[in-house]
Amino acid sequence: MKHGDFTELAKFYVDRPGYSLVLLNYIKTYIRDTLGRDIVVADVGAGTGKLTENLEQIGLAGYAVEPNDAMRQEGMNLFAGKNTFEWRPGSAESTGLPDECVDWVLMGSSFHWADAPRATEEFRRILRPGGFFTAVWNPRDIQRSDIHRKIEDMIYKEVPGMKRVSSGSVITTEMMAQKAGDHFRDLIFMECMHDELMSKERYMNIWRSVNDIRVQAGEEGFRRILENIGDILKDYSEISVPYKSRAWTAQCCK
Repeated sequence: MKHGDFTELAKFYVDRPGYSLVLLNYIKTYIRDTLGRDIVVADVGAGTGKLTENLEQIGLAGYAVEPNDAMRQEGMNLFAGKNTFEWRPGSAESTGLPDECVDWVLMGSSFHWADAPRATEEFRRILRPGGFFTAVWNPRDIQRSDIHRKIEDMIYKEVPGMKRVSSGSVITTEMMAQKAGDHFRDLIFMECMHDELMSKERYMNIWRSVNDIRVQAGEEGFRRILENIGDILKDYSEISVPYKSRAWTAQCCK
């Protein structure tokens, strides 16, 4: 398996949690009030539609863009029979969307995979004047849970020196300002804690969907990690998982 290849993980990825609706509603309200109009959105790197579904839940519609065929098919299955989002193949660097067609571009837990200079140039192209870009992540808030700290310690013992690809927990506003470049201004940071109660099987499927740990651990090491997580959770039928949605939003300079 290669970094960033989710073809074999799509069937597990659908069990991942969504983002904080409180946070998304705050950003939506700010953008709508700033622009003074109804807004059309583009979820770029939409995956299986986790963020896309949240955007629909807060009353939005537009485009879902995803480069991986297996992931995009899962998203299209999720939205079967609906017309709120048009699913399209494409990437952050080349969305395939028309010029100035949306008011708000988002990337959910995926901007770290993008070539930031090319992606922000593309977002500037597809945004209407004054439009906004949001990069949002949804990392586990492991400091709020003893059991999740235990799991995290076990993983780093299994893979010493492991480097996580996702920037969700460690990215700063200064880092995001550099990535946004000269195409965006007035960068705003927001975060919101939320918890999700899930079955043990769903929780294990979320771990099975993780790409970067699996690549660095290797198949045998990753199998041991999954077994160890199972042992830690052997007395649980459900588990409450703490998350922290973290979002950076900036306005396009055009």
